[in-house]
Amino acid sequence: MAALMLQGTGSDVGKSVLVAGLCRALVHRGFRVRPFKPQNMSNNAAVTIDGGEIGRAQALQALAAGVEPHSDMNPVLLKPQADRTSQLVVHGKVRGSLGAGNFRTARGELLEAVMESYHRLRQQCDIVVVEGAGSPAEINLRAGDIANMGFARAADVPVVLVGDIDRGGVIAAIAGTKAVIDPADAAMIRGFLINKFRGDPALFEDGYRQIEELSGWRGLGVIPWLKATARLPSEDAVVLERANEKSGERLVIACPILPRIANFDDLDPFKLEPAVDLVMVPPGQPIPAEASLIVVPGSKATIADLRALRSEGWDIDILAHHRRGKPILGICGGYQMLGRTITDPEGIEGTPETIQGLGLLDVETRLAASKSLERVSGRAVEQSFSGYEMHVGITTGPDCARPFAELDSGRSDGAISADGRISGTYVHGLFASTDLRRAMMGTIGGQSARENYDSSVNQALDEIAAQLEEHTDIRAMIAIATGQ
Repeated sequence: MAALMLQGTGSDVGKSVLVAGLCRALVHRGFRVRPFKPQNMSNNAAVTIDGGEIGRAQALQALAAGVEPHSDMNPVLLKPQADRTSQLVVHGKVRGSLGAGNFRTARGELLEAVMESYHRLRQQCDIVVVEGAGSPAEINLRAGDIANMGFARAADVPVVLVGDIDRGGVIAAIAGTKAVIDPADAAMIRGFLINKFRGDPALFEDGYRQIEELSGWRGLGVIPWLKATARLPSEDAVVLERANEKSGERLVIACPILPRIANFDDLDPFKLEPAVDLVMVPPGQPIPAEASLIVVPGSKATIADLRALRSEGWDIDILAHHRRGKPILGICGGYQMLGRTITDPEGIEGTPETIQGLGLLDVETRLAASKSLERVSGRAVEQSFSGYEMHVGITTGPDCARPFAELDSGRSDGAISADGRISGTYVHGLFASTDLRRAMMGTIGGQSARENYDSSVNQALDEIAAQLEEHTDIRAMIAIATGQ
């Protein structure tokens, strides 16, 4: 049994994608592989086979490894909320909240849970591929760390450091990491990878050798810009800041970027459609009037995000869109916002209160401590789908008599307004279904869906694995992982 950990010189250097690609490459080489991330912070999550939740990136990595996602793959998940606190999820289940002030103390106590999950995964496979979080160079966070060197040292897992050349300063980032971290931590690092390279790698040969000399670590490859990454579901909200550029006339689907937007990868399948321009609307910008469909997304803090939606003036844009006779879809928290009221009697999201919703659906939502975590399948828009539910709260009202979906379990889901233009659902992942996506596009005047999303994701993982085989020394990484 072996293990290898990828840590980064900073956030968004591409660790998640490289772990997924390495998992797929190792599977192609005949290894049984499991992904692992000790601690993650994300509001994009997936429901696991054991009825828990983990970060979306670990679910993708499980797909790359050819196995079902399990809560052991991400034993500690922090989901940021509105009031500078994070919901704490341990082994897939909610275990309360943590504030910034007590996080350092609490995370050290979570190492036991992390190690339990890691040891269980090791018994199931040949190699565990571990993803770090942030950077080991954040030495102010080293005490009690369980995400990077704290875990690597406790589990005796060798590390490969990933640097992002696209953002600049990669020589300083890698050599600087060696300079600032504890020598015992530095000894865990056995090599480095340069990620996101554009152009001729021969132009970086001198820089590559200088990093080796300055750090004393072995270079394991220069990875080109992986275009296939754009076809993968995204976990980090940083991707929302990047424009989705397409030329020509397109069907516009617009989604406001709420401060605590969650599971925004629900809309990723539309990015693959050549006839669709998916517009993620940032704060300070209006929802485009030419939008054919507005999607109000999920939220980790529905009441706070509803207030933010109003402060941005997006409620005015949504109501104007409705007056123009155009459809609106709310997913999870967005579904709750479309109703008449949201009541939080137990203070799940803060102070107990009731807030007025947008009033477009004749429903009311009552938040509760219990959380629904369930994989589901059924039919909506006369098409089959599979997805998952991940929410707190119960929504009831007259419009629920016109459900958005009928689940195979016998339950109904969601609601549709009397005029048929407003819909709400608790199901995430709907649009991965090509037939359902085609039907939805047809209702708003778009061309038929052309892409099989699941196939596209798998093809992208294969392409990334092939790029890693070509541009990195995977044999050396296997040797590092096995201690040879």
